[in-house]
Amino acid sequence: MPLIDVLVLEGASAASVAITIELIGAANGIRARAGRPPCFDVRISGSGARWATRLARLSSKSAASKPADVVIVPGLAWMDEQLVREGLQRRDAEMARKALHAAFRSGAEIAGSCSAVFLIASAGLLDGRRATTTWWLAPLFRKLFPKVMLDTDAMVLTDGEVTTAGAAMAQLDLMLSIIARHAGPDLADSCARFLLLDQRQSQSRYMALSFLTTADERVSRAERWACARLHRSFSISELAKAVGLGARTFARRCERATGLSPVRFVQKLRIDKAMELLETTRLSLDEIAERVGYADPSTLRKLLHRERTPGARASRAGRRQDKGATPSRPAGTRSPARRRPPAADAGRKGSRTA
Repeated sequence: MPLIDVLVLEGASAASVAITIELIGAANGIRARAGRPPCFDVRISGSGARWATRLARLSSKSAASKPADVVIVPGLAWMDEQLVREGLQRRDAEMARKALHAAFRSGAEIAGSCSAVFLIASAGLLDGRRATTTWWLAPLFRKLFPKVMLDTDAMVLTDGEVTTAGAAMAQLDLMLSIIARHAGPDLADSCARFLLLDQRQSQSRYMALSFLTTADERVSRAERWACARLHRSFSISELAKAVGLGARTFARRCERATGLSPVRFVQKLRIDKAMELLETTRLSLDEIAERVGYADPSTLRKLLHRERTPGARASRAGRRQDKGATPSRPAGTRSPARRRPPAADAGRKGSRTA
């Protein structure tokens, strides 16, 4: 039976710790109801072990000396740059790094979500690996750990023996992935149904670009300029020129601040606006596509699908349930789409449109 060591630092997110224990308990409970033995043993270590053990209602003698098969670091509640930098310098963080190194050398899988990924990266266990973390700390993560291949679109990423997850509630997704890997996908699916959890493969739909762009004043200006012109097509070179930068310089600064290329940056702005219109108006998808600068509605549909948004029907179904709203047009009717000519400089080198 695999042993999971939950490595808890003092001040860690109680919600993240509770999620970890709850999912392990759900997996073992489902097995017990089927007349089968539990699939995981669990212990809690780290500077926050005392309060976390009380929270989890575990025996203090639980698997004390057995080497762990999986070490999970729940979210650390380091919500901004100052807290991250101070947290990494703490004595208990250094002790945790040593524990992670020892476990990794012994063959244990290492896993963490949100700001806990900073602790794992600071131990050098993510160098040369793909990883994800909470989206709003991505610029700082790239600055501190340039050897890590960060992908903040992903909700959960496994590279070798290390698994990372995004923002705090992605601990749910992290735990389901661990259950699937060590106890089987059917049990993970049963846990998800038992706890009424939906599959979420990407963080991108939850990212707030206005938060990320504050890291660079020019990129923030670019966001404001683009948002005022989402109804029309414009090139990336036009956007860069509007904020006083060359296209290549803007691309570097945009990537550094947001983790997105300029094309993806503008597409994200258009998608966010489209989702806002889907949820707050009765416009058809064709009309919304035109309002966010897409002459061909199929382009918007493809982007919504790529970002794994719930889509027009699901968004409006949810809105009707929440607010009692009703559609303005009878079912089966569509508003004709009006096509716009492409931007004059679309297709020229250095003038990509988004």
